[in-house]
Amino acid sequence: MPEAEVLQNIKFKRARGNTDVATPSMDDPTYCNINYSETQRPASSRRSGVTWERVVLLVLSVLLAAALTALGVTHETCPRCEDGWEPHGGKCYFFSSVWLYWTQSRKQCTSMSGDLVVINNREEQEFLVSRVSENMKKEEGRFWIGLTDSKKEGEWLWVDDTRLNTSLTFWREGQPDNRQRTNPDGRWIGEDCVRMGEKKGAEDLKIWSDEHCGRLQKSICEKPDKA
Repeated sequence: MPEAEVLQNIKFKRARGNTDVATPSMDDPTYCNINYSETQRPASSRRSGVTWERVVLLVLSVLLAAALTALGVTHETCPRCEDGWEPHGGKCYFFSSVWLYWTQSRKQCTSMSGDLVVINNREEQEFLVSRVSENMKKEEGRFWIGLTDSKKEGEWLWVDDTRLNTSLTFWREGQPDNRQRTNPDGRWIGEDCVRMGEKKGAEDLKIWSDEHCGRLQKSICEKPDKA
């Protein structure tokens, strides 16, 4: 029987910390190609039920296992969120430290393929409350979220155009109050955008308040994870 060349292509990764040889990074796969020729199996193999090919595959398996063990290969999964984003509940969150107007904050989020956060349930609010408290350096260091009534006073909409569920709100006591003030040109303005934050936390997670959209605040961006 003519010989048939068989190519075994083995891919593995080297672990960091191997100082004996030049080692690629964990992100650089290393390939090992092993060629052998397949010939007619000998009569003795037929009688024993063990083929020459099986012997070769067994040897290769043992060698591969030994190589992986020696290199300290570990299983790695792809990150679900980009650097700087925090995973939670199938989404990624970015807590911006840049102080911007509400509209500027939203542009920052969309430039990163996200938007200002839309809060859909109590569990999500709990996560945000804990993270916001950790990121507040001072009492006024609150964060814009994606809620506004700028289109129609008193009609609160999220940035995805869904209406605020009145049974799922976390307003601070006395909020929203649409407190009026004058801007530099003397016109009266209200409070049409929502921010959240309480450095020491709050009872029943109630840390939302309406604010003038032109006030400088930090912000929370959100987008789906890579799963």
